[in-house]
Amino acid sequence: MRVFHCDQYVVPLPPGHRFPMEKYRLLRELLLQRGVLPPSSLTPSAPVEREDLERVHTARYLDALWTGTLSEAEIRRLGFPWSEELLVRSRASVGGTVGAARAALADGVSGNLAGGTHHSFPDHGEGYCVFNDIAVTIRVLQAEKRIQRAVVVDLDVHQGNGTAAIFEGDDSVFTFSVHGEHNFPFRKQRSCRDVGLPDGTGDSAYLDVLAAHLPEVLEAASADLLFYQAGVDPLAEDALGRMSLTHAGMRERDRLVLEAAWHRGLPVVLTLGGGYAKPITATLEAHVGTYETALSVYR
Repeated sequence: MRVFHCDQYVVPLPPGHRFPMEKYRLLRELLLQRGVLPPSSLTPSAPVEREDLERVHTARYLDALWTGTLSEAEIRRLGFPWSEELLVRSRASVGGTVGAARAALADGVSGNLAGGTHHSFPDHGEGYCVFNDIAVTIRVLQAEKRIQRAVVVDLDVHQGNGTAAIFEGDDSVFTFSVHGEHNFPFRKQRSCRDVGLPDGTGDSAYLDVLAAHLPEVLEAASADLLFYQAGVDPLAEDALGRMSLTHAGMRERDRLVLEAAWHRGLPVVLTLGGGYAKPITATLEAHVGTYETALSVYR
């Protein structure tokens, strides 16, 4: 299983910033320490070129990022202060998803230890998402004639509003989101299928909903590649999630998605998505669980 990472790029953040930038390095180290992945399976991500970002993002937005001229309102919406390091790291995160998608088409499953930045729109970033890596990757692979159709299964607790907006009305991409109905973003976009759940849903109800919808989604999508935004913020320990899933529930969630794809011969790209547990070890355990589950299914 080939897995891409970009934690070699460090973004300077002010003291006390909520975003857990260190989790990317810690996750890679933990996957190696536990023997989940061998060192040979890990590949540093290359920053994606601007011409590929232009397949999704507007020239004005890219110009502002390249020159550091985002407005104060845009910076507040994004949630990160601008820096050269932020630009390079964000480009590398997209590059990791592109690399993982090409690898998944060859091997059946691959992953990016970053990405899942589903709140990014063509003309702005928000919610700690600079570029929409999944959308850019789909457009790159379509342009390369590697795929015609894709399905995005987004199980982050926050709706993938940017991804939904980018592909609304595009029959070649099916977007499916299971998220907290009363959680961020408070103005939802329209995915091909949205399932909004109440706070405190818990394992049983969550898994029942996913099992009921997933076969219909994959049938309707008729896709060549599945992007699994495996956000771990539905976890009970998560500071922003409020969905109350256990670690066992999260692993069963992952198993449902990955086995459904495996039985259909549908290649899968894993991206991380959110995770804001305190302590951070709970977030790391949930991400490790996704990779352990993927390896158990695809072995």
